[in-house]
Amino acid sequence: MRITALASASALMALVGCSEPEVSQPTDPEFQQERAALNARVEARKAKKAGQKPAAAAPARIAAVPKSQAADDSFEGSGRGATYDHMGGRDPFRSFEWERKELANMEMVGGPLEQFDVSQLSLVAIVWKTGSARALVEDPAGHSYIIGKGTRVGKNEGLVTQIDDNLVVVNETYEDYLGNVTKKDIEMRIRRSEGG
Repeated sequence: MRITALASASALMALVGCSEPEVSQPTDPEFQQERAALNARVEARKAKKAGQKPAAAAPARIAAVPKSQAADDSFEGSGRGATYDHMGGRDPFRSFEWERKELANMEMVGGPLEQFDVSQLSLVAIVWKTGSARALVEDPAGHSYIIGKGTRVGKNEGLVTQIDDNLVVVNETYEDYLGNVTKKDIEMRIRRSEGG
């Protein structure tokens, strides 16, 4: 009985052409006016609860904006005419953490001679006729490198401090498990070939 009544009522509405009333969206000035009125009511309630006399709400003054123009402070017009110049600035979508990790990796990666222990490198030759003495060292793979005073060598933050006739002195820094830092001078000598 009930189902037939609902079915007949819906069929009647379909025949008559019942349509939903059209809902219009409020404009930006209307929204701002409603918002100001709501804030005034909230302030009045707060004042009433506190036992004070409610302050008279000042009428909201909002300039009427023609429908053909969007208000400057509305969401519609907020992005128009704005550009982002990425030259010289950081990428706003890139995390700061990525940059910190990249900087840490750059500091950790040294030159090719810092990848080997000083004992793995062999001193091949020393050149004296230049303004400052230079030495030629060779890594285990057979690649040769020219080093001078102040060049970083070895895994333990080694620094070339002295170049003599057949000697290169590398000052390395060691840290033990307690955190004590010690420095040690390691000598690299030219190996003389034996034989007749």
